[in-house]
Amino acid sequence: QVQLVESGGGLVQAGGSLRLSCAASGRTFSDYVMGWFRQAPGKEREFVATITWSGGTTYYADSAKGRFTISRDNAKNTVSLQMNSLKPEDTGVYRCAAARTPHSFRASAEYDYWGQGTQVTVSS
Repeated sequence: QVQLVESGGGLVQAGGSLRLSCAASGRTFSDYVMGWFRQAPGKEREFVATITWSGGTTYYADSAKGRFTISRDNAKNTVSLQMNSLKPEDTGVYRCAAARTPHSFRASAEYDYWGQGTQVTVSS
């Protein structure tokens, strides 16, 4: 089992920044690809970003490219999402997730463990 706990969400004005963090425990953190997903009210969950086991490769949704940066610290068992130039459409519950060997880095079904989520609200 892997336990994931997110933090760092909140209310921010459009154009502002937030940094989300996810603390992992329970298994060897570096054995897992880590991803961030979000879900807005009335919408399906969508992929935001992912980072591979050693942090050597990252993938982003088109909506996140150039504005968000995912990073991880395997010594501290944490993954972070730095979000800049936030827009109202970035509003939603952000959840981190862990996958051992995903066939697709962007597919939520490939991720085995999920955090409870942290709310991000961007006002216009």
